[in-house]
Amino acid sequence: MIVAIDGESLTIDDVVQVARNNKKVELAVSAIEQIKKSRDVIDNAIKEGRTVYGVNTGFGDLASVSIGPEDLAKLQVNLIRSHSVGVGEPFPIDVVRGMMLLRANALAKGYSGIRFEIILTLIEMLNTGVTPVVPQQGSVGSSGDLAPLAHMALVLIGEGEAFYKGKRMPGLEALKKAGIVKPVKLQAKEGVALINGTQSMTSVGALTVFDALNTVKDAIIAGCMSLEALRGTRAALDKRIHAIRAHEGQNDVAAAMRLLLPDSEINQSHTECEKVQDAYSLRCAPQVIGASLDTIRYVQSVVETEINSATDNPLVFPDDGTVVSGGNFHGQPIALAMDFLGIALSELANISERRVNRLVNPHLSGLPAFLTTEGGLESGMMIAQYTAAALVSENKVLAHPASVDSIPTSADQEDHVSMGTIAARKACSILENVNNVIAIEYMCAAQGVDLLAPLKASKPIETAKSAIRRVVPKLEDDRVLSSDIEKIRSIMKEREIVTFTEKIAGSLLDV
Repeated sequence: MIVAIDGESLTIDDVVQVARNNKKVELAVSAIEQIKKSRDVIDNAIKEGRTVYGVNTGFGDLASVSIGPEDLAKLQVNLIRSHSVGVGEPFPIDVVRGMMLLRANALAKGYSGIRFEIILTLIEMLNTGVTPVVPQQGSVGSSGDLAPLAHMALVLIGEGEAFYKGKRMPGLEALKKAGIVKPVKLQAKEGVALINGTQSMTSVGALTVFDALNTVKDAIIAGCMSLEALRGTRAALDKRIHAIRAHEGQNDVAAAMRLLLPDSEINQSHTECEKVQDAYSLRCAPQVIGASLDTIRYVQSVVETEINSATDNPLVFPDDGTVVSGGNFHGQPIALAMDFLGIALSELANISERRVNRLVNPHLSGLPAFLTTEGGLESGMMIAQYTAAALVSENKVLAHPASVDSIPTSADQEDHVSMGTIAARKACSILENVNNVIAIEYMCAAQGVDLLAPLKASKPIETAKSAIRRVVPKLEDDRVLSSDIEKIRSIMKEREIVTFTEKIAGSLLDV
């Protein structure tokens, strides 16, 4: 199967398939004519001696400097080299592959004035596994992701560094090993077209929002497992309650929880108890998780729009032969969405940690203290809650919005920037913390259900617990729990708990 890029129809799932599963890419035939027409406009402007930003002028505050015809190609190479000033650890390979795909797709729309050979070389790099080394830090999110995309483009022209077959090496060497004999010789406009865009922040955003939608399912299952372990009531899941508050996410989460919590032996054991209602972390799970789900879906729509947008400057309009400077490179739509995503994800961990606290606290749970039968001699899962608390507190710092900040650049020519790449990277870090908190909840909730034996939880929850017990046994004596958390996190990443559970309960969410 092949992803054909045309600048119009790429999906987040396509990005994931190419970035992580090495799905092949091709340039759609339907895009070639528009790309050629766009390039003709640039060639004609040069022949006619017209002044066009980024073609025969300097960049940023140097836009008033004219560049002679003999230096137009050198101008583009100098741009790539001078803008390659990123620092820090490299982006993961899947993020860079996503950047390459998104940049190729944006160029394929046919408004960038580049030769289609540029796109074909990017595609060839993707298909042969040449991945540029791109430092994570250095982008202010406008004029797009200049530094990260410049490092990506370096390899395209035979410079910089790349990963190839698991090894880091000079970019030119990687191209040759992959059978890409000739690096690109940039012509007028092509350097600025490669680096003037939002593809770094958007690649991180696309992969993070994809993972976030899957994390919501784990958050729901873990929450239901905790409800069984804590002998909570199902009353708050009544369909009528949610129907009269018509938020889509809330209703979807409540419906998923009803699928996961048909009647059970545990539930039957406390139908006559005196407790009227549960604490908010149990009772309000549909409202809280549902609101985060609505936010993630909103962010998904923003990202899906961005991945099929032309985001460089200037833009070329072949219908009337004009080249127009604008601001589509500004990362504000992604910056705001990523900050919102980080906040929404933080809440999944916040409510999860509160359930972990209830599980280990005998005064709230009715279970043995810290989920061990030898309290005092053993500490059980006491410190697991500490770790969850540390992670949610770290998320509170990370959730501070990056997009409220702006620092002028390029001698105040670029006097408002988005910080969108920082926002996207923070959202990704928050998600990793969230998944670890949910793994801790799974560990504690599974122990809590086991401590209620011989009573059993609902069949879907017992199935979810069995997936956990395949990698982590019941805690009988104190042991190092960090490896248990890591093992649960690993099967979450492989979607094993969700897959096992959905085979019994049915599809939990339409994501």
